Amino acid sequence: MSADVPNDGKVLTVTVEGTTFARIPIRTRVVMPGDDLDAFVTEYAAAEVTEGDLLFVTEKIVAITQGRSYTLDEIQSRALARFLSKYVTKTSYGIGLGMPETMEMALRECGTVRILFAAAVSAVTKLFGRRGDFYRIAGDKARAIDGPTNGTIPPYNRAVVLGPTKPAEVATRLRTLLGGQVEVAVVDINDIGGNILGSTLDKAGERRLVRILADNPLGQGHESTPLGIIRTV
Repeated sequence: MSADVPNDGKVLTVTVEGTTFARIPIRTRVVMPGDDLDAFVTEYAAAEVTEGDLLFVTEKIVAITQGRSYTLDEIQSRALARFLSKYVTKTSYGIGLGMPETMEMALRECGTVRILFAAAVSAVTKLFGRRGDFYRIAGDKARAIDGPTNGTIPPYNRAVVLGPTKPAEVATRLRTLLGGQVEVAVVDINDIGGNILGSTLDKAGERRLVRILADNPLGQGHESTPLGIIRTV
């Protein structure tokens, strides 16, 4: 790829189920609270998509435009959040719930009882070498919470962003906005996997999309590519 292609370090084609797909990142300005998602997508993606494409949108920018980002100094963490966050395994791709502020937001989003139950089950099953039960029980709302990392673009390196609300409705609205000729998916993708939070695809299409995006072509840090296009080659 040429030097001016976003995310040039990524391999931007992949073959899945015998078909080769181009993954085309769209570089944008930083989305800010108060931005209108429809206007943002129109500005950056409307002229780039063609009939038969799939536009994928990161869940983070959807949530930010819905007013679901909070600076760290806005979040008053209770003692329980500070306690539970100490026992969360940190990973190379993000802080997860491993800081008091993100755990506090998980308690608010998911409910204290559910988070405590997830923590208790996870503590037991970890003794037997089983991983991932906390998020399986806590659910998608907990999994979608993004905390600040060194690789996060300012001002979100000092913020917590929750998952978006009604992502399937967002995908449907964006599809209509783009003329109904493309599919749309709101995705939560990182360097160790991902989920489709809402889309205009059927379940088989969503499973295929997870495989197409498995290596996270939008990147994990300062790439500023919150939108991308999937196009059959």
